[in-house]
Amino acid sequence: MRFSSVISIFILAILGFWTLIHAQQPYEGKATTNCSNTDNSVLGYSCSGLNRSCQAYVTFRSQPPYNSVASISTLLSSDPSQLSAINSVSETASFDTNKLVIVPVNCSCSGNYSQANTSYVVQAGDSFFLIANNTYQGLSNCQALQDQNRRQTSEIFTGERLTIPLRCACPTKNQNDAGIKYLLSYLVTWNDTVSTISIKFGVDTGRSLEANGLSEENPNIYPFTTLLIPLQNPPSSAQTIAPPPPPASPPPPSPSPNSNNSSDKTWVYVVVGVVGGIALMIVLGIIIFVRVFGKSKKRSDLVIVSESFEAREKPLNKKSDEESQDFLESISSIAESIKVYKFKELETATDNFSPSCWISGSVYRGLINGDYAAIKKVSGDVSKEIYLLNKINHFNLVRLSGVCFSDGHWFLVYEYAANGPLSDWICNTNNDGKFLNWTQRVQIALDVATGLNYLHSFTSPPHVHKNIKSSNVLLDSEFRAKIANLAMARSAEGQEGEFALTRHIVGTKGYMAPEYLEHGLVSTKLDVYAFGVLMMEIVSGKEVDALYTEEDMNLSDVLTDVLSKEDGQETLRKFIDPSIQGNYPLELTDLVMRLIDRCLNKNPADRPSMDEITQSLSRILTTSLNWESSNVPGYQFSRSS
Repeated sequence: MRFSSVISIFILAILGFWTLIHAQQPYEGKATTNCSNTDNSVLGYSCSGLNRSCQAYVTFRSQPPYNSVASISTLLSSDPSQLSAINSVSETASFDTNKLVIVPVNCSCSGNYSQANTSYVVQAGDSFFLIANNTYQGLSNCQALQDQNRRQTSEIFTGERLTIPLRCACPTKNQNDAGIKYLLSYLVTWNDTVSTISIKFGVDTGRSLEANGLSEENPNIYPFTTLLIPLQNPPSSAQTIAPPPPPASPPPPSPSPNSNNSSDKTWVYVVVGVVGGIALMIVLGIIIFVRVFGKSKKRSDLVIVSESFEAREKPLNKKSDEESQDFLESISSIAESIKVYKFKELETATDNFSPSCWISGSVYRGLINGDYAAIKKVSGDVSKEIYLLNKINHFNLVRLSGVCFSDGHWFLVYEYAANGPLSDWICNTNNDGKFLNWTQRVQIALDVATGLNYLHSFTSPPHVHKNIKSSNVLLDSEFRAKIANLAMARSAEGQEGEFALTRHIVGTKGYMAPEYLEHGLVSTKLDVYAFGVLMMEIVSGKEVDALYTEEDMNLSDVLTDVLSKEDGQETLRKFIDPSIQGNYPLELTDLVMRLIDRCLNKNPADRPSMDEITQSLSRILTTSLNWESSNVPGYQFSRSS
């Protein structure tokens, strides 16, 4: 009896091992993006491959600063020569933003999981969540990072080097027998399906479903997760290019007539001939009508027709600017009040995009109908920003006056801000020694707060800007502030104090609220936190990076340190921008600093609303103006300079 039990156990063990060898990798879905999930299954793909190490591939979407062969290969510990070869570019090449890049990696078993190891030096403001979902875009996850680096908590330190396990796998015996030689870890993004991804790489959808333990009944996949694509041959750069739309299907062939029914066959020919003759006469009539009554033009212009602003070109006879605008209005509410420019008009306005007209980045100054405009070249989907800017109308939000599409790029035409970004004035760069006085700084803060309050409380639905920083605040000729760059803005879901959740962390380090960095929580309180950082810059005359006194100290701790000193007023004076020393009311700076302190509260629910901030700053501005007129006679900065 004992011998038979031993035999049974042995057989079960052999069967279990055999099943493991043949098993495919289960798709874990959203579980891999949930940092609180402690299930070991999310740590990586199991070592069920036929070999314990293999050549594998992962995908990565280029994003600054990881947008070149050198930077991506370093980030993912890939051979730059192999990476450049498989993507058909040189080793010194850079990729367009969001370009899908194929990255060859050496995949091997580490304990129970397959992975390709790389390393990463922690930057200020990083967290396991941010590193996994933002820097590595989902090629790793929080749980795997903590497990790999043997952490019981999520605490990490600036400058620390972490081991990053990238999700990869080797083909199983079943896959190897079916001719599968490689597995590619594909980063799923919005609107992806197993079918579309499989078609992209020339793989049978059934094979992809099987490789991930999915079925036709349950094929759901989610952004920021990886899907294994089984390949018989190495992937190629051609597979990373979006395929053109399939050609229209030809009409089905007419059924063959019965051979002994010749009279019916003759009748069909007669009908076809008559219909064809009528159609030919109609076509000839249209051609004659167009030639006689239409405007004589050698070719038609191209007008962009796409509600999603993913460019699709449709021929249209030349019309006036008003008619072009009417045309866009007829297909999309997005362009209700936006002028559609021809590219030639923008070339003329910028002297063919001359370096003398360059402002910064991809923004140029243009002269249109005697007035200056800021013309920004943008790649990708701009529909959200255009839609939002077209809906809103507020003095403190930069106005979009027109759009143009040419050669795969959008050109957005904004109102011109003569005094440039606030970031130039915070550090007094390129301003010929001129600086902002105390009252102007309060006015700028109030302008930004008013613009944000409009977004939070008076748009329907409410919106979060998500990228408030000094370079996104523009100053007009009167030094009044305009909030710019709403590309990242999104609707604020739920009631005040409730949060939406995202797994894609984007923004500028130093301005991002802790709940967003650590948990992906999105609410209007993100903008409140960033506004607090912005006010610190305005008051201190220092950029955000210079405000940290220690690498691992939060800005709220910096401010608490300033406000808690025994020699409070003296410490406060040292914190204020030296360029305005002695020319501000000290009691008001204390009020401003305490308002900033509330904005930087680590608990978002304890931060004030933008409406409350606006009211506070309005009172501070009124008092500042009274102080200025009574205490500093003649002290007025030239607002037109």
